[in-house]
Amino acid sequence: MQYRRAKISGGTYFFTVVTYNRREILCIPANVDLLREVFRKVLIKHPFKIDAMVVLPDHLHCIWTLPPGDSDFSMRWRLIKNYFSRKCVGRVEKQNQQNVGWVELAKPNNHIGSVQKQNQAQFTTPSRLKKKEQPVWQRRFWEHFSRDDQDFISYVEYIHYNPVRHGLVTAPRDWKYSSFHRYVREGMYDPEWGAGIKMEFESTVGGE
Repeated sequence: MQYRRAKISGGTYFFTVVTYNRREILCIPANVDLLREVFRKVLIKHPFKIDAMVVLPDHLHCIWTLPPGDSDFSMRWRLIKNYFSRKCVGRVEKQNQQNVGWVELAKPNNHIGSVQKQNQAQFTTPSRLKKKEQPVWQRRFWEHFSRDDQDFISYVEYIHYNPVRHGLVTAPRDWKYSSFHRYVREGMYDPEWGAGIKMEFESTVGGE
């Protein structure tokens, strides 16, 4: 069966984007900085609103709202992935750089150090070699159209709890590459939200 994406002009979408072979490269500081640069570049030429976002070592989740009359999130992701892929290989080798975090800075996380020490060997497939692609991202991404306010809230909470779900921290406040800190500053979350509890989500949420 052919996969079809739901494209609705001006819609709000949740996305899951994963690295190739689940390589844990996204939270290396230089690559975090590169992601920020790439998103800014695409946002200038092709605006959209980032409602929520979290970057984990091998994948990221985010919610976008597109402008009225625009449904082309695929083009934006293609640009983001291409721009990042062209530069991240050289950046990955510079693991001693100390750059700022993705969205906000919070408490340091020891998991990042272990990520930085991992083997950075490249993985290739014949089809990727033929197309001269750098094996950085999985080719596809998962998207979900936000149907209503409750659906939107569920996915925002899934994003902000995700580092806890993956065992990276024990509280959302302790993961620095997350829009959680913006939500706290704006009074939408208590700083202790999600700490010390196990949150459950429907199996259809997340696309992981």
